[in-house]
Amino acid sequence: MTNQPLTAHYPRLLSIAGSDSGGGAGIQADLKTFSALGCYGMTAITALTAQNTTGVRAIHGVPPQMLRDQIDAVLEDIGVDAVKIGMLHSPDIVRVVAEAIDRHALQCVVLDPVMVATSGAVLIDRPAIEALVQELFGRAMLVTPNLDEAAMLVGRPLGSQQAMEVAARELLKLGARAVLLKGGHLAGDAVSDLLMDASGAPHWMRAPRIHTANTHGTGCTLSSAIAAHLALGCSLRDAVEAARAYVRGAIKAGAGVRTGAGSGPLNHGYAPHAMRLQALA
Repeated sequence: MTNQPLTAHYPRLLSIAGSDSGGGAGIQADLKTFSALGCYGMTAITALTAQNTTGVRAIHGVPPQMLRDQIDAVLEDIGVDAVKIGMLHSPDIVRVVAEAIDRHALQCVVLDPVMVATSGAVLIDRPAIEALVQELFGRAMLVTPNLDEAAMLVGRPLGSQQAMEVAARELLKLGARAVLLKGGHLAGDAVSDLLMDASGAPHWMRAPRIHTANTHGTGCTLSSAIAAHLALGCSLRDAVEAARAYVRGAIKAGAGVRTGAGSGPLNHGYAPHAMRLQALA
């Protein structure tokens, strides 16, 4: 048997996030998204959660050294093309991630500041939020808060598109290089998301609302899809728009499916891609 020369690799994605035992959000949603988009997914787990479609029952944090070891193990061997960061529950965990970004010179980093679960459970304390802003906003290519998370960051409720623009500029002043502020929690028959970078020019993306209770893991899925499209070579704006299209398709495909008694998951595998290949450098 003749060994064939190795000329390609898969687009490599790392999710640094919490585990959702119900399978709809967290690293489980991220891995499903990476696979559906034809990418190779890896994980560094920050916390274990006991949860289902109705809520979060318990959270058990991973020790900081274990998180550091997970990140180093996969990056030193396999490498990575883009990183998605999700639930970081403590300042020590935030600092481990910030140090890893610097140590491995990570460039394509999407930060989803997971603070509140779909069920309403608060997943992060105030010191961790402060560390997140100080340590990770400037290191991430994009920060993707929903309205509840943005409200916690700026210290007031956000009830209109005008308020979203003001808040996005405040998040940029806090150090974010670009912000995708998700407007799905606003009332109305349309969903309006706002992308803003250091130029301060608002880029609005609007689409009709898909009426369904099955929205658990939407934010995790969106941020991981953005990271996947960045790994595939898209510009930031193109990656965001392609990710939004994927999430809308996954919501629509899963809208009429019952999984559990609460907020069910998306249909991540509604239109899967074969594993893509990229030439070795």
